[in-house]
Amino acid sequence: MSGERARLAGRIGTVGLGGAGLGNLYHPVSDEQARAALEAAWDRGVRYFDTAPHYGLGLSERRLGEFLASKPRAEFVVSTKVGRLLVPDPDGAGTLDLANGFAVPATARRVWDFSAAGVRRGLADSLGRLGLDSVDLLYLHDPDEHALGPALDTGLPALSALREEGVVSAIGVGSKSVPALLAAARSGMVDVLMVAGRFTLLEQPALDDVLPECRERGIAVASAGVFNSGLLAEPAPSAEGKYEYGTVPPSVLARANTLAAVCGEFGVELPTAALRFPLREPAVRTVVLGAATAAQVEDNLRRLTEPVPEGLWAVLRERGLIRT
Repeated sequence: MSGERARLAGRIGTVGLGGAGLGNLYHPVSDEQARAALEAAWDRGVRYFDTAPHYGLGLSERRLGEFLASKPRAEFVVSTKVGRLLVPDPDGAGTLDLANGFAVPATARRVWDFSAAGVRRGLADSLGRLGLDSVDLLYLHDPDEHALGPALDTGLPALSALREEGVVSAIGVGSKSVPALLAAARSGMVDVLMVAGRFTLLEQPALDDVLPECRERGIAVASAGVFNSGLLAEPAPSAEGKYEYGTVPPSVLARANTLAAVCGEFGVELPTAALRFPLREPAVRTVVLGAATAAQVEDNLRRLTEPVPEGLWAVLRERGLIRT
């Protein structure tokens, strides 16, 4: 790992706060609730905060920026993402952005833009919402949902130029797509990959190629979506939960319940195992945990300190439920 990557990994710490919930993911969250969640994270030592324009059409960035305005800049690390520009949408007046999962007024719409100009404009817009002069880490966000090849071909060099100019310290790609993550790793340009939902207690497709590539190249991994959109967030998984931001397929629910049952044999709750699992992988430098309330933050951080018997992992492997 390069010196700059190592310094960034050290500053991020083993846990970060993800900002989707602060952008009213699934349901409304008041400004007071969002600030309380941020305060709880800060008070417990969290210093890495991840956000994106996509999260609540900029609401997450604005709330995070308002909170961090009172904190010393040298004491925290912020990442945001580019690839989706926000442009005014008069046609959205009076409606909510629920089609994209966020309970916020649909006064803007997302426009894909991974061009060099689009990347720079996206960063500038984000800095305006955050009220910051810089972010530490900048990701391309979901290039696979647009056009993977062209997005990486233009977006990664644009990010690399920003890093060379000292505008950002590190760059990466954040995605749920294994092909996107692998292509980014093999590009030789990224410092960090945000692996969302592809290396979890429920499923580990990133083990095949992505994580080995990261180990070989010294790329830091930020593990996100460890609850698979919420399915693993409760001790007893339910069909009412979320998977891939939608309904839970019966086969996936059955697997989650089997995992919960095995965890129960060792006196461990499913969310605790889900939080602890990715940190067993050497390439994973941090786990980014989404939360919208102080209670969720406290619960997640408590679970990260609870003991998990090594025997649990061995039995999960023996039963073919995990691969490592």
